[in-house]
Amino acid sequence: MKKLKKPVSEMVAQARAAIEEIDTNDAMALLSDSGTLFVDLRDVRERGRSGFIPGSFHCPRGMAEFWVDPDSPYFKDVFGENKRFIFHCASGWRSALTVKTLNDMGFEAAHLKDGFSDWVSAGGPVEKAADTPKSQYPKSH
Repeated sequence: MKKLKKPVSEMVAQARAAIEEIDTNDAMALLSDSGTLFVDLRDVRERGRSGFIPGSFHCPRGMAEFWVDPDSPYFKDVFGENKRFIFHCASGWRSALTVKTLNDMGFEAAHLKDGFSDWVSAGGPVEKAADTPKSQYPKSH
């Protein structure tokens, strides 16, 4: 197996050293702050399976740079709002890399240091999507 020049663990450590990290308890205190928006980078299946932070905005990891850039054809207006953005994933790795990249682009953001899994462990509120009735799925042939 080929050894990588820089393993992802090293990239995450470097990103964490350069960005603002929010501890879970501090993040929970910000949940009712209308000036703060939690941004969930997890896959839609993770959100469906595990739930999500109430009021969070879902931004798939692969679209983050495109959605925050006002010059991108994929720009989302929510990222032009005057808010504090706190990105998160399941454990804090994807969000650390994402926030480092976004900060490098000039977009100010922080991340939930230990991710959604720590949020759940600490008793943070979790919302579940309403079940989709089976009739909305196409019938298999």
